[in-house]
Amino acid sequence: MAARLTDEERGKALAQLTGWRLVEGRDAITRRFVFAGFVEAFGFMAQVALAAERMNHHPEWSNVYRTVEVTLSTHDAGGLTALDVALATEMDRIAARMT
Repeated sequence: MAARLTDEERGKALAQLTGWRLVEGRDAITRRFVFAGFVEAFGFMAQVALAAERMNHHPEWSNVYRTVEVTLSTHDAGGLTALDVALATEMDRIAARMT
């Protein structure tokens, strides 16, 4: 099982991530991605799904038209871990390629 991040590790991770913020009342991070349209948003989700499956680490997310809302937390660790940071970094990379 992955270990939860310390406060220091969490702060460093957030400083390196674009647009991610802590979820109030929960040890998790969240970000909203907005794309040109539904096809781009769905394409992003498809690419992330493949990466998440390779990592065996899956996001909580929702999609409405061109917007994808994501929350990351490692449930079996009870909070934020390096897996969440790695998946957030991959999501940022995928989104950057699509804009």
